[in-house]
Amino acid sequence: MAKLRHCFTILLLLFTAESAHSDFFTSIGHMTDLLFVERDLVSSLKDYIRAEENKLQRIKRWAERLDVLSTAGSQDPEGFLGHPVNAFKLIKRLNTEWAELESLVLTDVSDAFVSNLTIQRQHFPKDDDQIGAAKALMRLQDTYELDTETISSGRLPGSSSVATSSSVLIVEDCYDLGKVAYSDVDYYHTELWMAQALKQLEQGEESSAVDAIAILDYLSYSVYQQGELERALEFTKKLLELDPSHQRANGNLKYFEYQLSKQMKLEVDDDDEEKRRMQKENRGRRDDYLPERKQYEKLCRGEGVRMTPRRQSRLFCRYYDNGRHPRFVIGPLKQEDEWDSPQIVRYHDIVSDRDMEKVKELAKPRLHRATISNPTTGVLETAHYRISKSAWLGAYEHPVVDKINRKIEDITGLDVSTAEDLQVANYGVGGQYEPHFDFGRKDEPDAFEELGTGNRIATWLLYMSDVQAGGATVFTDIGAAVQPKKGSAVFWFNLYPSGEGDYRTRHAACPVLLGNKWGELSLISGNIFFFPSYVSVVHIIAQIGIMKINSDLFLK
Repeated sequence: MAKLRHCFTILLLLFTAESAHSDFFTSIGHMTDLLFVERDLVSSLKDYIRAEENKLQRIKRWAERLDVLSTAGSQDPEGFLGHPVNAFKLIKRLNTEWAELESLVLTDVSDAFVSNLTIQRQHFPKDDDQIGAAKALMRLQDTYELDTETISSGRLPGSSSVATSSSVLIVEDCYDLGKVAYSDVDYYHTELWMAQALKQLEQGEESSAVDAIAILDYLSYSVYQQGELERALEFTKKLLELDPSHQRANGNLKYFEYQLSKQMKLEVDDDDEEKRRMQKENRGRRDDYLPERKQYEKLCRGEGVRMTPRRQSRLFCRYYDNGRHPRFVIGPLKQEDEWDSPQIVRYHDIVSDRDMEKVKELAKPRLHRATISNPTTGVLETAHYRISKSAWLGAYEHPVVDKINRKIEDITGLDVSTAEDLQVANYGVGGQYEPHFDFGRKDEPDAFEELGTGNRIATWLLYMSDVQAGGATVFTDIGAAVQPKKGSAVFWFNLYPSGEGDYRTRHAACPVLLGNKWGELSLISGNIFFFPSYVSVVHIIAQIGIMKINSDLFLK
């Protein structure tokens, strides 16, 4: 028990520090702590089981001994009790030993475990986390066009071909996903996940928590809400075969049959047929599925990139020393053109693994749900389209942060003293940031007034982890996609030299399909006098031929 209490003391300290954070699903970094907590809880649960088993063994030994004595005495009670020792021991057993046994039976070895578990549950993920994680799975399903079977089996793109049991969705999981969609009035995903739950049941998977009747009830209603009366009727009839007395299903049966008979009596002309055809094609995604989102999702899947072979031939890799900057004369940087207009460049092997781990270590205790600036009110608020946690690090806080700032300044030629603090982001389940601008628009002139540094001239984005699948940075207006690569940074200007915003830089972070994505963002403001000279340097690099070489010399 002492070991158990010590274990929970450690857990309590860990979660007390963590309790200030919510929205676990928005950060894989914070969710890793939950894994260790669960492992320790399982260990303490095993301690409790061992204590219960030990108690039961002691009770069994009591029972066996008492059974022998009582059996021997009951065969010849008078003869047995005629022996004074037997008489004494019977009285002693009933007066003393049975009281000891009663005390043993009443001993509750679960008290420590239950009380500590109750304490820990205060800091566990809440319903909002479970709902958020469920919606994230559906977002991944839509963005990467994954069917429910692929997700349920755990065989996601980028993962090993053989899924472990922990990454497989059982019937109850599929059913719960469908219920989350249903609560969100999302009948499209309700149908998909209830159908998957039913399929797994029909394939022989056992479930003590969910039955086909409950699944068919959801299925019939979800397809009805999508305008498919015939299928709704079909599911209702299947339900009634299993439970003929189901009150709601009996009512629905009559209603669906009535609606179908009305539909059959209506005169069907070509316009009606065309209308139904269009309804069927549009069935599924919600009305808020905008054209830009379609482009965003295509780019996330690696489709719709607008780089032609001719333009591609004018993109180069080179060694770059920023005009023979003292820092880079001996060790020039590996620079790669990612896009031509607007120019987006990538610098490889910019920050060491050790420094990146230090940045993560500094940021992790401060991670909070990322917010956006409401364009109408200017108030910072969370948003469903930004699923990540962020922390800000100032140059004064640690030499590594200052070192990164100095490197950004040396590479870009821009003064980082007016830049915002380094923003460290860790993405969660299906973590993403939908299309947005980094600069303030004309309709929000005071967007960055509190910073006192003016609009954001340029963006520096450092990738601090590799991602097995998903997580690209895409530019929806120009059709560009940049894949995350640990230790590399991409850089672009958000404004024209005139100070006008470059709307071509509208970009997004694609949902992370598989992996843990860490990024560091530096948003550079001010630099009125630095801006023109650097732009000219960027644009003449190709002409001056600073050790221009083919990419395969330093890129794998």
